[in-house]
Amino acid sequence: MPGPLYYKGLYHLFYQYNPEGAVWGNIVWAHSVSKDLINWESLEHAIYPSKWFDNYGCWSGSATILPNGEPVIFYTGIVDKKNTQVQNYAVPANSSDPYLREWVKPDDNPIVYPDSSVNATAFRDPTTAWLVDGYWRILIGSRRRHRGVAYLYRSWDFKKWVKAKHPLHSVQGTGMWECPDFFPVSMSREEGLDTSVGGPNVRHVLKVSLDLTRYEYYTIGTYDKKKDRYYPDKALVDGWAGLRYDYGNFYASKTFFDPSTNRRILWGWANESDAVQHDKNKGWAGIQLIPRRVWLDPSGKQLLQWPVAELEKLRSHNVQLSNQKLHQGYQVEVKGITAAQADVDVTFSFPSLDKAEPFDPKWAKLDALDVCAQKGSKAQGGLGPFGLLTLASEKLEEFTPVFFRVFKDSDKHKVLLCSDARSSSLGIGLYKPPFAGFVDVDLTDKKLKLRSLIDHSVVESFGAGGRTVITSRVYPTIAVFDKAHLFVFNNGSEAITVENLNAWSMKMPVMNVPLKS
Repeated sequence: MPGPLYYKGLYHLFYQYNPEGAVWGNIVWAHSVSKDLINWESLEHAIYPSKWFDNYGCWSGSATILPNGEPVIFYTGIVDKKNTQVQNYAVPANSSDPYLREWVKPDDNPIVYPDSSVNATAFRDPTTAWLVDGYWRILIGSRRRHRGVAYLYRSWDFKKWVKAKHPLHSVQGTGMWECPDFFPVSMSREEGLDTSVGGPNVRHVLKVSLDLTRYEYYTIGTYDKKKDRYYPDKALVDGWAGLRYDYGNFYASKTFFDPSTNRRILWGWANESDAVQHDKNKGWAGIQLIPRRVWLDPSGKQLLQWPVAELEKLRSHNVQLSNQKLHQGYQVEVKGITAAQADVDVTFSFPSLDKAEPFDPKWAKLDALDVCAQKGSKAQGGLGPFGLLTLASEKLEEFTPVFFRVFKDSDKHKVLLCSDARSSSLGIGLYKPPFAGFVDVDLTDKKLKLRSLIDHSVVESFGAGGRTVITSRVYPTIAVFDKAHLFVFNNGSEAITVENLNAWSMKMPVMNVPLKS
């Protein structure tokens, strides 16, 4: 997901693409544009191998809008069969063209080489640049043995870059840091900030994608612009067990600032979870997930995420449920929508927390997904499991449950959100994991909210207003198209009330059609 940007009224999506097949290799920067983040027109590829400094691949990078309003792309070029990685830049051939159809790679590339202290085969994915006291900064992801590193480079003219004495940040034991992202967030407003904004009312976020585990984590902290060092808040885990944008199938994400609406928008990629031969048969692999608005939670402890408002343009027929009581073992179908392609927003309530199950102290050392694996949607409990059965066949031979389960810890309640693909398909040879994350939410009002975006082979779920988000890729064989169903359910001994449920059938966006002027 390199370099999303907003330019002259259009959103630009660049993405890693193999024009020769649905497998990894022959990577170029594909390019699509949109006026609303929903309906897209594909253009010619923006960047592809054509010079000695990228002859073996044009890998990921970022885009920066300069003070004069013109965009510049940074990207990683592969220069030889040894996988030596350098950083290059490209500029529009015609900056007056809002579509940015053609890009030029100047002959003074590369602009950043790996020096002798850097692993030249693990040196990639330059970030969006930010400006401090007249000097630009970028980060480049890398590793030193098992230490993940975000190297910092500075430039006054955007062409000659000098490596700082110290990385912006590094963490032992995390391995290669891919696709780093570094950006400011406001402590007092939900609006996004331009990447160069600083000040006393601003925190910073550093996100890295972990090549070893194929998931991401982020921290919130303080950026010391004089020392060019980043210090994560001490209360946060800075490593594999840290906060995640998404606890499911979500990787190589990138944010950008949208000046037209003052939003910071997050985009992520979900790969396939079935066999490579299936990808070849259908002719494509990997999807871009729904773009999300991201901002700092008022507590300052984490980020919040929510699907961009433009998605609501695709809503069509609506059905509602209200005050529907679910006793233990109840499953109530939500009828009247296209359940294979739907937007579901539901509020669950419960009369008491007394039946919450004890939280086993052994689980404190486990990942949330391990708890979900032990306590799935069919495992009867006290307060939960309750939630949605998405992409379900009529007789429930297949279903993907998204559900809450509430536990009583020694001094507080712990809320688990699960998206469990183990029952999603009768297909053979599929990767069908349970995904889960704990939700930091106040249960004083005895309510939990869930929004799920369902689209044939993907379920994106936002728990408690976007505090915990999980994406699952699933491949049902029965619950497809008009054979897909949606249910609300409860398998806990405490009765649950569906206080309010809104579900919409979702229309298909327009793809690859020229945008109207």
